[in-house]
Amino acid sequence: MIFNINSIGLLDSGVGGLTVVKEINKILPNERMIYFGDTAKMPYGPREPKQVRGFAMDIINFLNTQDVKMMVVACNTATAVGLDYYQQKFDIPIIGVIAPGAQAAIKATVNRKIGVIGTEGTINSGSYEQALKDIDPDVEVFSKACPLFVLLVENNLMDTKEAKEVAQSYLQPLKNQGVDTLILGCTHYPIMEELIQEVMGPDVKLVNSAKATAQLTKDILTQNKLLYDERRRPVHRYFVSGATAGFERIADNWLGDNTKAFRVDLEN
Repeated sequence: MIFNINSIGLLDSGVGGLTVVKEINKILPNERMIYFGDTAKMPYGPREPKQVRGFAMDIINFLNTQDVKMMVVACNTATAVGLDYYQQKFDIPIIGVIAPGAQAAIKATVNRKIGVIGTEGTINSGSYEQALKDIDPDVEVFSKACPLFVLLVENNLMDTKEAKEVAQSYLQPLKNQGVDTLILGCTHYPIMEELIQEVMGPDVKLVNSAKATAQLTKDILTQNKLLYDERRRPVHRYFVSGATAGFERIADNWLGDNTKAFRVDLEN
């Protein structure tokens, strides 16, 4: 039996999914969250889809032991290669980050030229292009893999000169295509949002899929009568598969909280 008091489970390859935690916390401040960052195996982007699905299933199985009432695959790569698969294996609601981001981008664009940046796995899957075309078959989609962005975020190097040079190199082709909307198709990327906006210019709207995913989370909990609607200050739990110190430092900076993470080896 699922109780309203149970938690929202979230998973990502590292710290990127914390962008979803932050957005959920804004609109659902009473909800408790349990987060797992697979920092020992990140990045997921270059890995084979079957391997990423296996990693995600291990985490979902772990989260399922932690009294969760729904799960958010807060990783674009893991969503792209296996969301339907995960949903078939479990009875509780499981959502990803691609469909909400696509819907938000279609609402935002004026010239119907949408850029998508993500990991190699997400871009190669074509998942965003398919999701966008399902909504508007005539939209033009321009995709670009930006694998170094994940490493810059995970190593807390977002504010360096090198980060700006990498961003300019990745994003210039999308600027040349005249996109007016850019989907941040990796949950790590909103942590670099200021730099990406600076490079793209003020006329390009950035779509943070974390915000759209947070709203979908609220909608699903409401529809299933699973909202915890009494006032409380929830204590979130964070688990990682690798070292805790780097994760805690980035989490503190991003969430503004004194984050304590616990290491769990899912292979034992």
